[in-house]
Amino acid sequence: MQDILKNVAATLGDQAKVIKINVDKNVELSNALRIKTLPTFILYKSGEMMWRQSGIQDGNALVTLLQQYS
Repeated sequence: MQDILKNVAATLGDQAKVIKINVDKNVELSNALRIKTLPTFILYKSGEMMWRQSGIQDGNALVTLLQQYS
């Protein structure tokens, strides 16, 4: 997924920020976000969660989804 996320970030440029969190190093954050399955994708806009999905995602689908909310 790392390469897919890099491509998504490059495609979106300044339209969105793609952040990867290491759940092993950020246990408190992963618990607060209730992340149980990896990967878990969460989309926030203006501090509000808009979308959440666990499991492998297609890069093109992620770009389309993010563009809908930008």
